[in-house]
Formats: sequence, structure tokens, C-alpha cells
Amino acid sequence: MTKQISTQEVFAKLYDEFMPKVFRYIHYKVNDKQITEDLTSAIFEKALVSFDRYSSDKAAFSTWIFSIARNTLIDHYRTNKTRQQVSLDEADEMPSREPSPQEEAEKKAEQEYLRRCLSKLPEDDQEIIRLKFAAEFNNRQIAKMLGLSESNIGVRLYRAVKKLREDFYESRNG
Repeated sequence: MTKQISTQEVFAKLYDEFMPKVFRYIHYKVNDKQITEDLTSAIFEKALVSFDRYSSDKAAFSTWIFSIARNTLIDHYRTNKTRQQVSLDEADEMPSREPSPQEEAEKKAEQEYLRRCLSKLPEDDQEIIRLKFAAEFNNRQIAKMLGLSESNIGVRLYRAVKKLREDFYESRNG
């Protein structure tokens, strides 16, 4: 006798897998933990309410949930009329020792400077960077989500990272 998995169990497994990625993706964009938590919750609430309409034949769950996430972010900024910011993924922690206040200040200043450099990129390139580094998608997955070719994503990502590197080091050393 085979046990059928309930819709609730399927959604719970997908939630466990994708919630951290969605959270990082949103946090990378809004840079505010409380807003990130609220938006992530809203995204999964929308997904749960609409889960019966989701079809894996039409799109992978990752594509579907990140479409909801992108639209939720757009709605958030439209509603709040706030300035959009790009944040670094703050998952990097110092391994076994506490950083000194000077190290923390330097790291924070460097991250803030990188945020400013990121904000100079076109919004489409910022989106590709968020999907690649915050949500940890590969180029093929990003291409499917954005309706672009995989090679186009690769080229745009390469150019965006190169531009970031140049801007970051030019201004820091120039």
C-alpha cells in the first residue's frame, strides 16, 4: 500500500527548501530584517493560497515562487514609495573569533560602498546579481525566470561583476 503525500506535506517540503533562498533574495534587496521577514511571510502566504493552481508542467516551483517574490517586491516599493537599496548577503560570519571594532567598521564601510556601486547598475543587472548570489540560482534557472537566454545571463553577469569590480577598486584606490 503506497502512502499518498498530502498537498500540505508537499508545500511544507518546498517551504523548507525555498524559504531561506527567498529570504536572502528579499533581504539583498530591502536590507531591513523586519521588512524582509514580513515580505517573505507574505510571499509564502500567497503561494499557499494559490498552490492548487501551481502546475509543475508550466514552470519549476523555483520559477513560480520567485515570480511571486519579484511581484511582491514591486508591489512593496510601489505601495511604500521608498527608495530601493541593494544589500550584500550578510551570511558571512567570522569563523572562530569576534572581529575587532575596527575590523567591523571597515567591513561595514566596505559593504556600504559595494551597495552604492551595486545601486549604480541597471535594475535588470541588479536583479540578475540578486538571483545569482542571494538566491543562489544558476544561469539556466535565472534565464528561465527572466525569459532570457542562458548565454545572455552569463554575459550580463560577467559584465556587471566586472563593472562592480572596476568601480569598487577605482574609487577605493583612486
